[in-house]
Amino acid sequence: MCMTKKWNLMLAVLLSLTVVLSACSGGNNKEANAPATTNDTKETVDTTTPETPVAEDQSSGLIKATDVSLNPELAKNRKDTLIVGMVDPKGVFSPLFMETAYDFYVNYAIFDSFLEVKADGTYVNSLAEKIDVSEDGLKYTYHLKPGVTYSDGSPMKASDYLFTMKLLLDKSYDGESDPLSYHIVGAKEYNEGTSSDISGIKVIDDNTVEVSLTEYSAMSPVELGGVYILPESYYGKGYKQGNLESVKALNNKPLGSGQYKITSYKAGQEIVLAANENYFRGAPIVKNVIFKTTTDSTNMAMIQSGETDMDNINVSEDNVEELKALGFLDINILPNNGYGYIQFNHNEKKFQDPKVRQALTFGLNRSDIVKGIYGPYADVINIPQSKVSWSFTDENIEKYDFNMEKAKTLLDEAGWVVGASGIREKDGEKFKINFSATADNPVVESLLPIMTTNYKELGIEIVSEVLDFNAIMDKKTKGDFDMFFAAWGLTPDPDNTVFITKGAQNDAGYSNAKVDELMAKGKKEMDIEKRKEIYKEMYQELNKDVPMILMYQRTNMTAVNARAQGFDLSPYKEFPFSLYQVQLEQ
Repeated sequence: MCMTKKWNLMLAVLLSLTVVLSACSGGNNKEANAPATTNDTKETVDTTTPETPVAEDQSSGLIKATDVSLNPELAKNRKDTLIVGMVDPKGVFSPLFMETAYDFYVNYAIFDSFLEVKADGTYVNSLAEKIDVSEDGLKYTYHLKPGVTYSDGSPMKASDYLFTMKLLLDKSYDGESDPLSYHIVGAKEYNEGTSSDISGIKVIDDNTVEVSLTEYSAMSPVELGGVYILPESYYGKGYKQGNLESVKALNNKPLGSGQYKITSYKAGQEIVLAANENYFRGAPIVKNVIFKTTTDSTNMAMIQSGETDMDNINVSEDNVEELKALGFLDINILPNNGYGYIQFNHNEKKFQDPKVRQALTFGLNRSDIVKGIYGPYADVINIPQSKVSWSFTDENIEKYDFNMEKAKTLLDEAGWVVGASGIREKDGEKFKINFSATADNPVVESLLPIMTTNYKELGIEIVSEVLDFNAIMDKKTKGDFDMFFAAWGLTPDPDNTVFITKGAQNDAGYSNAKVDELMAKGKKEMDIEKRKEIYKEMYQELNKDVPMILMYQRTNMTAVNARAQGFDLSPYKEFPFSLYQVQLEQ
């Protein structure tokens, strides 16, 4: 499953394993949770934001359908409905509080922001007609496109942006964004309740809003422009500063300006969306979209039968060949902008010693696990970053190749000694790990037997509990876990709060002063080459400190019925962003 790190703009999407963090069956910053991308310039922006550097080799390619006449009747008979299979979302249909990648997907279809991501990882204006940036980079003026309305027909106003920022900066806000780090003038005073307004955000007229900053950072363009705008006329009816309960009460009754609107929701089954006739780009071509709940044990059969038109299928040599043989599917094979990982709870004393964390990494045969699941479609990684990122490095990075003797030595040095029962002990405590395992997850099914065997040899007892993805995410949020597997879905920029002390997406309690310092330094630096060096040093520090056991970066495989044409997919651009331009061919 996946989570998304800050798109929040971070996609700590935990996707099911087919993946995308802590959304991902195999992915990362969307938890699938992920950070927003940015750029290294401060110039005025009109039609696009300054370009964000991205890595080359962004996709592995598209395998086109070979015989669309083989399309199942069940699919062909749906003339105006697209059915997308995906992991069951948590039902948080609000851009303020969404956490998993699957909620992100729904929210991307319902809400809009001033900017949107392009397939190459750069950003282009969406709701913004133009964006003016002062020469010193401390003032952004957003000009809303004329005539934008919400799905109920009410007009969007620039004041709605101010209202949305008030919600994000409210002292009771407990979502995964970190708006105080945006450095908006007056944000701290509003957050603390000493002011009833945000002095740095001024509404000039119904289509113009001005945002002033105390300091500029490399993240400023996307942090400010990537805010999904909520209508004050709807969400503000019961809102009082210091209490967001009335806003949260609408999490399952969203109202946005996006491509679609929810008409029904059955938890664990499906979400039915209808085209927004008032969408500012024009009503989407496909009138109805259904997000249908699937799992790794059902998604292949459902797309084969035509019950679904699109799904992420766990990538393996056998699955690729099986999908190709069907003939009626377009198969997108893309490097995943994310990674799979096993999280430690750093609030547990046994995980606070880096030697223990290193030992648990050396003592796990990650290579056999990854190759057994994905074959040539995934690689073991040792820094929390995707190889498609411009900030990726493998310079002076410990590989943590499987080494049982090294692992045993590190545990001995950490004071964990094998007792009479064969289990290691320290200060009267036996080394026991409660592992939260995702149900119907091929990665976990491969990982658990190997982990149990490896750690038994180390003198560690593994006790596993099998839960659905959303239940594990709840335990993560509460800090009620020892270890769990998940994945992060990432955005193009390496900035995030997952490893920051008390960061908005740091539910594991990890803290490292040097990482905090380097992350802050990297965010503030404008020169891209200097940023690369800063993040390289940060990744080297994380590599030594092992805040989590990093598992892999894999390839994503998205199967799309060839009757659905018009998707614009890449490692940086998720499928919901292009739903409005998809059409169903008969």
